[in-house]
Amino acid sequence: MKRLINKLKNDEFYSQIWKLVLPILIQNLLSAAVSSADVIMLNEVGQEAVASVSLATQFAGILFSVYYGLGTGITMLCAQYYGKKDMRAINVVHGIALRFSLVISIGFAACAALIPELMMKIYTDDLALITLGASYLRIISISYLCWGVIEVYLSVLRSVGRVTICTILNTMAFTINIFLNAVFIFGLFGAPKLGVVGVAIATSASRVIELIGCFVVSAVSQDVKLKLSYMLIKNKLLFHDYVRLSLPALGNDVIWGVAFSMYMAIIGHISSDAVAANAYVVVVRNLGTIFCFGIASAGSVLLGKIIGENRLEDALTGAKKMMKLTVFAGAIGGLVVLACMPVVLNYASGALNENSMHCLKVMLLINTYYIMGTAVNTSLIAGVFRAGGDSRFGFICDTIDMWCYAIPLGLISAFVLKLPVLVVYFLLCTDEFVKWPWVIKHYKSGKWLNNITRDNLFEETTTENA
Repeated sequence: MKRLINKLKNDEFYSQIWKLVLPILIQNLLSAAVSSADVIMLNEVGQEAVASVSLATQFAGILFSVYYGLGTGITMLCAQYYGKKDMRAINVVHGIALRFSLVISIGFAACAALIPELMMKIYTDDLALITLGASYLRIISISYLCWGVIEVYLSVLRSVGRVTICTILNTMAFTINIFLNAVFIFGLFGAPKLGVVGVAIATSASRVIELIGCFVVSAVSQDVKLKLSYMLIKNKLLFHDYVRLSLPALGNDVIWGVAFSMYMAIIGHISSDAVAANAYVVVVRNLGTIFCFGIASAGSVLLGKIIGENRLEDALTGAKKMMKLTVFAGAIGGLVVLACMPVVLNYASGALNENSMHCLKVMLLINTYYIMGTAVNTSLIAGVFRAGGDSRFGFICDTIDMWCYAIPLGLISAFVLKLPVLVVYFLLCTDEFVKWPWVIKHYKSGKWLNNITRDNLFEETTTENA
């Protein structure tokens, strides 16, 4: 172990990636803490409150997938252009991403505000869960309007290595979220006990404050500004590059997010007890994958910068080192889930019925190994491949894997064969391992490695429109 630590310290790539990973780990940990706080605090309200919020937040998961996909396009282009010291191109990409993000955010917000009951019926037939979830969605719609702008700006900051600033903003927002959760769930400081509605108010308020924080950071920044006027900047070539690179990544992440949402829809229509159990499972799984996603995000930024500097051999070497870190992170994640089991089972026993507790135990055990599959695929598809401008492979791979394999398998096992809910859950959790052979083969081929920047970009396209 000591030898491994010394190697990590002395190797330049490991040293650089760790500087990026650490702030991202803190961000991911804080995000997991907020999710945990929602479940922990709602545990005191009851099983229905936990289950309803778990289902309602599936839409936030889909929306996050959209933002992650848009952010991927930002990272792929901005990281490489930052390697070329071209801040003007970065501002243009920022504006293009904002256009897409705001349109999508407004659409989700409108649906959540106007047709929340219809949205909840996708996941459950339980009227109590539909009513509680709808009340949550109406209020959370406010946060959707802010979230899109926040995520685009933070993606730009991360792309140029300003991950510490992102961590500070996230820390502020998450702290406020948890504090307000406690205030409105438990009725602290004379506030009413609002339960599910209180969680929605807390989340929306923290998003508004985080957006204000982004504008403050922008005001003091010398180069990376948050300006809505960037949306008016036109550049045909950059628009084409962003769409070409972002759409597959966006499609990949949305397909992945919607597929996971479909998993919950399948489970939700079989057993509300399993839904309640899954709310706790998601918290623990998020905790176990923190390191994995941190490596993927940091690796994408670092490798993108190296490729933008046209150091392709160094990028290949860095990708190999990233792969080693990923396997290590996946193993650690599985152990984290295993270590958390006794604590989670003991705590959940106060809110969940006997059947839900049984589901919780088995689902946690399944996730001890599921994390390894997630770690490898996330690091390669969302990290290594996208750093080299290859977002198309992940889109094709996840589409076939989830929509041609996992979801049909889940539907058949649940509604045709009518297998027990835990068997269905297990079958759904085979999706990550099925695509391993193709993902690893593509990684070894080196076809993902491309320098996607352009020279003399603005000299040739000053007057062109996107």
